[in-house]
Amino acid sequence: MDLIRINPDALESAAIARAAAALAAGGIVAYPTDTFYGLAVDPRNLDAVRKLFDAKGRAAGQASPLIAATVAQAEQAVEFHDAARRLATQFWPGPLSLVLRAHALICREALGGGDTAAVRVPDHAIARALAAAASFCITATSANLSTAPPARSADEISPRLVAHIDVLIDGGPAPGVAPSTIVDLTDPVPRLVRAGGIAWERVLESLQ
Repeated sequence: MDLIRINPDALESAAIARAAAALAAGGIVAYPTDTFYGLAVDPRNLDAVRKLFDAKGRAAGQASPLIAATVAQAEQAVEFHDAARRLATQFWPGPLSLVLRAHALICREALGGGDTAAVRVPDHAIARALAAAASFCITATSANLSTAPPARSADEISPRLVAHIDVLIDGGPAPGVAPSTIVDLTDPVPRLVRAGGIAWERVLESLQ
């Protein structure tokens, strides 16, 4: 495993490029976000997605959320509409994930066998830089074994999981206060999937 320590306030492009190269080669990268530590693979790479799910012990029917560097990059992965753009403008970067129809280039296993994906732009420089260097959205499933608590730091990631990780980016502690709020926008009426860092009332107000 390649351990990379990065200061979020002083990003080193060469270090980010090393992690992005691992993703391009089908590897798993652990990295900090504005909520908890996540696990990245290229969601278009079936072998990488299967490797990720096996490492976590994640059920095949569970989708992995995605992280993007920008709204434009998110639009490469999912189908945006007016409501999605309004929420993205209001709350990104930040802990709000939008469930939208996924484009066909994302493998179905990453979508849990469905046709939608939850995507967001995080308020964390390392996470955005990694997605930017990868030139496509990256997965953001939490860096823990399934059913285990999420990790707030690199040291909290289970050794059993670390054994499957190709690159571990230690960017210091993640806030870990609450997960992202997940909102399903695939139907005309938005639906709260999971409460989190953005209050549901604020989401509804932004859509009025």
